[in-house]
This record gives sequence, C-alpha cells and structure tokens, in this order.
Amino acid sequence: MKTETTDIVVIGAGIAGASAAAALAQTHRVIVLERESFPGMHSTGRSAALFSEIYGSAPIRALSRASRDFLYSPPSDFVDGPVVRKRGALHIASTAQLAALDTFCALPDIGPAVQRLTGQEARGLCSILKEEYVVAAAFETGSADVDVDLLHQGWLRQLKSRGGQLVIDAAVVGLGRTSRGWRIETPQLRIEADVVIDAAGAWADVIAELAGVKTVGLQPNRRTALIVDAPAHVQTDLWPMVIDVDEQFYFRPDAGALLLSPGDETPTEPCDAQPEELDIAIAVDRVQQATTLEVRRIRRSWAGLRSYVADRSPVVGYAPDAPGFFWLAGQGGYGIQTAPAMGRLASALAKGEPVPDELAAFGVVAHDLRPDRFP
Repeated sequence: MKTETTDIVVIGAGIAGASAAAALAQTHRVIVLERESFPGMHSTGRSAALFSEIYGSAPIRALSRASRDFLYSPPSDFVDGPVVRKRGALHIASTAQLAALDTFCALPDIGPAVQRLTGQEARGLCSILKEEYVVAAAFETGSADVDVDLLHQGWLRQLKSRGGQLVIDAAVVGLGRTSRGWRIETPQLRIEADVVIDAAGAWADVIAELAGVKTVGLQPNRRTALIVDAPAHVQTDLWPMVIDVDEQFYFRPDAGALLLSPGDETPTEPCDAQPEELDIAIAVDRVQQATTLEVRRIRRSWAGLRSYVADRSPVVGYAPDAPGFFWLAGQGGYGIQTAPAMGRLASALAKGEPVPDELAAFGVVAHDLRPDRFP
C-alpha cells in the first residue's frame, strides 16, 4: 500500500471540506479524501441553495452575513460567472400562524432585513397564493439563488492550483493516533498527517467513532424535493421563494417549473438518501392547500441529508479529547450559504489563529461553535 505524508487531511470533499481545504492549501500541504466517485454527491449536490441572511440559528445567520460579499462579488480568478441570482424570500403565514410570524419578525437581526406584507401584497409577488390561506407575510429582498456547482468547483480548482490533492473513491477504513499525529487508511492509500479535519457530512460521527473520538450527537435527516409543472400561461421566473413561516413547506421557480419541498426532517442513518412517496404526497398536499396550484405530475424527485447537532448550529474546532482532530460538521441545510465564511473560519482555527476580524465583525464567535459545548 502506498504511504504519503502531509500536514492536513480533510475527510470529505463537499462544499465545507472543499472551502476549508482550499484556504488551508495556501500555507499547508493538504490532501482531501472523498469516499464517492465525485465530490458533492450527497448534501452539497442536492441543496435547494438559497442564500438568506435570516435563515437558521444565530451562529448560522452570522456566518451567512459574513459570506455575502464573497458570494455576490467573488474574486475574478475564482469563477467565470455570477455565483448568485437575486431571488426574494417570502415567509407566509395563515391566521393561525400570525403569532409565529410576529415572533420571527421581532428578532433583532431579522426585523430590519424584512418587509412586513399583507396577504394581498404577498399575492402581488406570487399570484397563486390563496386569499383565504395567506393573511400576512415577511419579505426578504436580499436573498438569492446560489449556483452550487459553480461555487463548489471554484474551491476544488483553487485547492489544486495551490498544490492540494483530491483523492476520490477513498473511503476511510482506518484512522488512529501515531507519535506524530494521525494515520489515515483507505483501501489504496495510507497517509501520515499532523491534523485530520472531519468534514464528512452525515458521516462525521462515524469518522469520529473510527478514530476513537467522542461524538457530538450528529443526526442526519432526510429532506425531500420534487419538480412539478408551473401553472400554464403564468410568468413564474420572478416569483420569490415562498416559505411557510413554520417551515412546513416551501416552493420556488426552477428553470420554468416549480421546486417543492415538504420541509421534512426525517431522522435516518448516513446513507444515499432516496425520496419516500409519502413525503412527496405531503409536499404536494401542503402546497396545494396554500395555493391554487394543481399538481398533475411529478417530473422528478430526490432527497438529501441535512445533519444537525442538538442546538442546530455547526461544530467547528479541535476535539477536546483528541489532539489534532478537527471538527467541521453539522451545517444542516445551510452549508452552501455559509461556506465562504465557514472555510475561512475553519482554516484560521485549524492553524491556531483567532476568528478573522472580517468574520468577527459580523458576529461570528468561535465559542458558539466549539465541539465541547454539549454535555
């Protein structure tokens, strides 16, 4: 078996691992291991990919705000096209949900970012919303669709240009401490490294167990999405993403069709997630209750995994019980929109540096993300 020596091994080439690895490759020798035949097969490649500064927990919102400038104005040598396309986000409420909408809009970093709308004003933005269902809404104008593949490939190219390596079909089968750091084994390769970064997505706790490291209670959850026909003779491209304020469903335009989701979070083991017929039916039913849309056929459907820990914020930092083992996990459904800041943060913390000033200015605090914050 071939043996290599490097400074840092990143396990997982999804968008979290790729962004951190590209940043670290500026100063260190980096090898990224990907268990699949191509990077981003699971959560990264199956995301609805909306950038929103008001979505997620407080640490997620801070990371999102800190990522905005990069997403809207990426470096000229990073990508050859725009990463985002403006798309408002409309959070709708029925009469029974008005209290939830009030609570949502009262949060100090959310209220200034949204416009409170009446039901009639909401229907002016999305004509299929039912008058008897939607009585109020909050509209975020600063949200946008994200070109996930363009963003992901940008970091993978950057990794390579800085001398980093990406190894595919490289499932980690052995991981243990050595006198100098860590030994990582795949079926074809053995690597000696000072630092291991666990960016394995839904498999992050599995990797920790293999290494003999205390897990963080990561729970993968299945999220379903489907594509249906848009209403005939209706211009839908400029519609916002429509999100139920309790996140029981959402939908948005998608290349002349509509993308629907029931907002499901079904606990599951790490796997190649597949959609369930029941979740597809629930998505259709919930959207049809709130709109005049008539779904006659499902063009296609899929499922991905959103992995959370107990407080639904990411886990970023060195494991307290294993020197040189660095966590980069628990991004939930927010890994795409937070990746610019998350990669920069992980790189700094892995090198023993403080939170960069440009991230701290947006409220990013390492203490909120530390791996030892759980009992």
